[in-house]
Amino acid sequence: MFKIDMPTGARFIIDKLNSAGFEAYIVGGCVRDSLLGKTPNDWDITTSATPYEVKNIFRRTIDTGIQHGTVTVLVDRNIHEDYAFEVTTYRIDGEYEDHRRPNSVEFTTSLEGDLKRRDFTINAMAYNDTEGVIDIFGGMEDLEQGVIRCVGNPTDRFDEDALRILRAVRFGAQLGFAIDEATRVAMSNQAKFLKDISAERIQVELTKLITSDNPERLVEAYELGLTKIFLPEFDVMMETKQNNPYHIYTVGMHTIKVMENVPKDTAYRYGALFHDMGKPSCKTTDADGVDHFYGHQQASEKLAKVVMKRLKMDNATIDRVARIVLYHDYGINGGDDFINIKAFRRFVAKMGLINMPDFFVIRKADMVGQSDYDLENRVKCVNIMEELYETIKEEGHCLKISDLAIDGKVLMELGMKPGREMGQMLHYLLDMVLDEPLLNNKENLINLVRQKLGD
Repeated sequence: MFKIDMPTGARFIIDKLNSAGFEAYIVGGCVRDSLLGKTPNDWDITTSATPYEVKNIFRRTIDTGIQHGTVTVLVDRNIHEDYAFEVTTYRIDGEYEDHRRPNSVEFTTSLEGDLKRRDFTINAMAYNDTEGVIDIFGGMEDLEQGVIRCVGNPTDRFDEDALRILRAVRFGAQLGFAIDEATRVAMSNQAKFLKDISAERIQVELTKLITSDNPERLVEAYELGLTKIFLPEFDVMMETKQNNPYHIYTVGMHTIKVMENVPKDTAYRYGALFHDMGKPSCKTTDADGVDHFYGHQQASEKLAKVVMKRLKMDNATIDRVARIVLYHDYGINGGDDFINIKAFRRFVAKMGLINMPDFFVIRKADMVGQSDYDLENRVKCVNIMEELYETIKEEGHCLKISDLAIDGKVLMELGMKPGREMGQMLHYLLDMVLDEPLLNNKENLINLVRQKLGD
């Protein structure tokens, strides 16, 4: 019998529930991950005891979602490595009318009844040390074969919660599994119900999907008609060709290649996803039939912000991703204008010294997703920019007003009053120092101020 090494706190809770005459098991994702040899993030427990019976058995509990049968049991953290576990009563969901949640919840004493309402077979297994793995719907076989399959009728499962349609793709991406054909058909047929799901829930699943080892599975979401509902911009990208020497893929497939070649970081993956999103609206074709995408950086940044706000992403991520998108293409043409240290220093000032690693990550990945045309020069350009960046960083070049050797107080001593004129003077000094870093000392800057005032 396969034995799962569960936390001592979970085992303590199960044993105590068993001693009180109730069934209890760990359930769901923790069983799946344990069978896959992975360390679970959460250890959920299911039981035949009602929430109030659970509260009577354990001294310290929190009513996490007692109306749905869930209480959090706290065990002694000095004894157990984990001390908080969600314990949920077996339940049967009532009718679903909004593809999001049941109208009612009925508690049951049947483990099978509880497992039957779960989404996929690989998530519908339970375990305790006495009985081993309880697998009524073939979850272990599907794990072995690498298949995502709904419990029972997939149409019924997706009617209950339409988010499961996107979750199927997400689990496939995270685990590298294929989706069962009957499940795929139901997903495509019921994709329209994703419109009933909140942006926050969509975003959680999308983020998990694109930060997985297989972000290319977003194409599967497109092929099944899912992205048309929650990310229609991606559909347009997939259908936009790039007849251009630098490209061999559609905008969408190029985007996928870039996503595959950045780290599994939320900002990097979203930066890659959005970096060319504005291209379809900027596309023009010249007399030779060559496509151009002038201004796509600005258009992509604007659209990225719209999409991220629609997905209810946090402001810090929005700001970072928008910056990556706006500046991702700097230096693409190579040439002296783009590797001159004065020009590059101004770019670093715009991007922000601390944000430059983001630029290099996206810039290199962008080239991987392109053709080999002029690749040697483009790689050389990026290498030179990296060298210049290290020089700017090591020599501590002035890149922002706060880096100037003088401030507003010194300007007031020179007779200037706080206000617009002082702000303009500080920006003038920064402009001068960006061209000539050696000017950034008090004496030089004061002389520049006096010369400017003398004008």
